[in-house]
Amino acid sequence: MSAADDTLLVQEIAPRDGLQIEPGWIETDRKVALIDELSDCGFTRIEAGSFVSPKAIPMLRDGGEVFARIRRRPGCLYVALVPNMKGAERAIAAGVDELNLVVSASETHNGANMRMSTDSSFEAFARIAEVASGTGVRLNGTVATAFGCPFEGSITDKRVISFAERYLALGITNVTLADTTGMADPRLVSERTGHVLRLVPTTGLTLHFHNTRGLGLANVLAGFQAGARRFDASLGGLGGCPFAPGATGNICTEDLVHMCHAMGIPTGIDLDRLLTLSRSLPALLGHDVPGQVAKAGPVWDLHPAPASAKVAPGACGTA
Repeated sequence: MSAADDTLLVQEIAPRDGLQIEPGWIETDRKVALIDELSDCGFTRIEAGSFVSPKAIPMLRDGGEVFARIRRRPGCLYVALVPNMKGAERAIAAGVDELNLVVSASETHNGANMRMSTDSSFEAFARIAEVASGTGVRLNGTVATAFGCPFEGSITDKRVISFAERYLALGITNVTLADTTGMADPRLVSERTGHVLRLVPTTGLTLHFHNTRGLGLANVLAGFQAGARRFDASLGGLGGCPFAPGATGNICTEDLVHMCHAMGIPTGIDLDRLLTLSRSLPALLGHDVPGQVAKAGPVWDLHPAPASAKVAPGACGTA
């Protein structure tokens, strides 16, 4: 396996998935500045916003202006989530590089999240694929609640695979499996990742985890060991699905990058710059964030020994 095959690719989703449930309005200028600073950290994909109904997600109502004003770094794709044809048309007009389409494997969650059946979602995706054809805009198909639903419980392999196949039938070869409400565990992730990788290439699969029950990074490792190489993460661990009970934040970008660097897994991300940016989030948002490494520092940041650690020769300490 080459060094490139060993790289874990991080897609930063804080500007969309991270900010969508924040209660206080964040000015467009500050969103643009956040995305520009993330671009400088070395990401190859940033989910910079969405084109959904302003009534549904008020925080992201300025998506068109955000995409018009961000500084685009060569080699980075700027992604937007779109729920329907109207959103797709607005996103394409705004110059989005990739449209992220989302359908839940759970019929109940799709009704709560998208206000339509899963069949209706795929009918809309077919029309979006036709409109996007020839524009140069890429498409990614997300299967939400791919590892479990808070309303329906377990989701079968058959169901998830059938949804991936429906995306492929539309010519959409990039697929995301999303653990929307943090119900995955490492064994399930390993098994499901292996099954889906029989359909799509490694370069076409993204895994999206939440840390709702403390298993986020363990699930990343399970997916990586099963062959996945691209993962969503959110600066500071921000975010959560606004249409699911008990949903908490996404896995934390800087915690994920730190884990990878500690293990010798390359990411291409500037961790020091990322930590500086994460430490600015409380001032931006007005509250603390879940990320841990920004608080504790990387494991290689050592500290001076305290005076009490200086033991006289021959002295015996306590365990």
